[in-house]
Amino acid sequence: MSTMTIDERRAQALAEMPPYREPGVFSRGSRWVRSHIIQFCAAGALLFMFIPVFVVVLFSFNLPTGKYNYVWNQFSTSAWVNVWSDTEITNSLTISIEVALISTIVATVLGTLIAFAIGRHNFRGRGGTNLLIFMPMATPEVVMGSSLLTLFVLAQQEGSLGRITITIAHIMFSISFVVVTVKARIAGLDSRLEQAAMDLYADEKTTFAKVTFPLVLPGIVAAAMLAFSLSFDDFVITNFTSGQTVTFPMYIWGAAGRGIPPEANVVGAIMFGLALVVVLVPEIIRGVRKSRA
Repeated sequence: MSTMTIDERRAQALAEMPPYREPGVFSRGSRWVRSHIIQFCAAGALLFMFIPVFVVVLFSFNLPTGKYNYVWNQFSTSAWVNVWSDTEITNSLTISIEVALISTIVATVLGTLIAFAIGRHNFRGRGGTNLLIFMPMATPEVVMGSSLLTLFVLAQQEGSLGRITITIAHIMFSISFVVVTVKARIAGLDSRLEQAAMDLYADEKTTFAKVTFPLVLPGIVAAAMLAFSLSFDDFVITNFTSGQTVTFPMYIWGAAGRGIPPEANVVGAIMFGLALVVVLVPEIIRGVRKSRA
């Protein structure tokens, strides 16, 4: 039987271990890359998504030699100065904004009511209603656009295709996205907060106004932003229901054959900047409030 003490055994084990070797540069580099692989993938995906946006912004400062604005020629700010002088761009942009605002307001109100009904109440036909809500999201836009055109023709409205029919079509497909977004927010609410308000003698109306609605409001705002962007950007359904009315996406499609002017890139850059401000400003305000708290 060995009579070695614990310290002697530890010393013997350390003596038998191979000498420590400092990892090489390649080993340290590969370890660092493996530990940051998710960040690299995320950065690559974001870069891939934003490259077209950077190109649009870059070519808004281009002075093309011909009718096509596809090759960089010379830096110029003339497109930014004269962006509103093109009546085709301003008219189509005005129509797109008006349609998007009206459809967003109507779709947000109706979609929020539907989301509360589905998320908070049990009623006959609830499963069928959920299925009907998801169908516009799963239906190809070509099918929906042709179906809406057929509906308007059957209603003898083919001669009055324009802003009204475009707005109706945009409301129909925007409601589904609003319902899904708001319903997800409602499903994540903590019911104990409402119960605590009622325990403090608040009635149902006060609880909804002071507790429920403020908690759901971020989801409603997100749904409204999503509905506005979908409506403003839509081309396929709008092309079926527009008649002689030209929205901004339809103007871009029509101008692609004869050359998209730099002013169109300016409008795209402005819309992207506004969207970026709408997203970043609340985050900055939230960060400032957390730092002060």
